[in-house]
Amino acid sequence: MTRSRRSALRPPVARNAKEALGQLSRPGPHPVLRGDLGMIGIPGVVFAPEEGLGLPAVALAHDWLQPAERYADLLRHLASWGIVAAAPSSHRGPLPSFAGLAADLRTTLDVCAGVRLGDGRISVDARRTAFIGHGVGGGTALVAAATRERLRAVVTLAPAQVRPSALDAAREVTVPTLHIVAGKDNVAPPAAHAEPIAAAAGGPVWVRTLPKATHTGFLDGSHWSDLVLAGSPDAKTRRVTRALVTAFLLRHVCDDDGAEVLVEGKVPGTTIAERD
Repeated sequence: MTRSRRSALRPPVARNAKEALGQLSRPGPHPVLRGDLGMIGIPGVVFAPEEGLGLPAVALAHDWLQPAERYADLLRHLASWGIVAAAPSSHRGPLPSFAGLAADLRTTLDVCAGVRLGDGRISVDARRTAFIGHGVGGGTALVAAATRERLRAVVTLAPAQVRPSALDAAREVTVPTLHIVAGKDNVAPPAAHAEPIAAAAGGPVWVRTLPKATHTGFLDGSHWSDLVLAGSPDAKTRRVTRALVTAFLLRHVCDDDGAEVLVEGKVPGTTIAERD
């Protein structure tokens, strides 16, 4: 693994949502290393804090056609906050196997928890893990989570229906789940995708909407698929998403409620659905 630039020191406890949003959207206190999942036979990337034992870990499932590289911004950010973050880049064809991607997602977490990373200075606690997914990767993350033991949380970004059924999988997922919904999603409109998926939740669920976000606003960089998908990468969408995802994982995977306001409260530029 190679070293990324050194991050800033951890900021003080936030006094309100606006301050918390500013703090958690910036890099955390940990220097970050980057590696390649190719060592386990799956294309993809992994980012990790420079050192630490018993760390939490997440595996991210990409959207249709997207390479894992387009999520490097979020993965690197999570690593800077002390979370090992990996993303397989498999099943990227026009007719992908979502069951296959779900299996690779589970394998990715197994490997992260089963081997020492960073010259042996980094290890993962298998009891502190989560899945993240974007678009069809969001549906796939739920499919992977439905049969995963010891998982602590699931996060989806503009989730979309898949086969095997994301709805059926959501009913089996009992861990805390955050759905970040794009208000201007023309690829997977919320009424047909995120809303029924959230309604089917078998456990506690949070639905946070970014009213001005598009389906592809969560992506970084450029790719030929931008020509066939509505919307475009958006720095503001990524900034808010970094903070929301980090806060949710710190709370439910790391048992750190210092940014609880970003999980439960009103956050500038977003709306949160009332929960039963």
